[in-house]
Amino acid sequence: MNERFVKHGTFVVERIYAAPPERVYQAWADPIAKAKWFSKPEIFEFQVGGREYSSGGPPEGPVFTFDASYQELVPEQRIVYTYTLDSGDVRISVSITTVELIKVEGGTKLIFTEQGAFFDGHDTPEIREHGTNIMLDTLGKVVEVEVGT
Repeated sequence: MNERFVKHGTFVVERIYAAPPERVYQAWADPIAKAKWFSKPEIFEFQVGGREYSSGGPPEGPVFTFDASYQELVPEQRIVYTYTLDSGDVRISVSITTVELIKVEGGTKLIFTEQGAFFDGHDTPEIREHGTNIMLDTLGKVVEVEVGT
């Protein structure tokens, strides 16, 4: 029998985007916009109590399933959601994520805080933080390019 354990972790990632909070919030709130920087959702109900669900992965790799529920939405200011992440049929984590959007001179400061329970060594807070950094860099490219158009 494999050893079972939980590793708890919290990480915070901050970004400054040269785009107004309205545009950054819209990049989370609109499924077409979100698909430009996150996996394309199969279910997208951007409302408190609503669900976001996507499943996919690289052709030769595992299928990852993201299943989220929105807990609080304050337009152009805050997004809070809880989610599970599975790799194949294995649950690898459960998290709560808070995204804060703060208007600053020339754009938006985004503060992304994730608090997670990571199961049995299938994922770690460090791996998740690395992936989040890549994801938020991509989000920045999307919102900043759209500002220029």
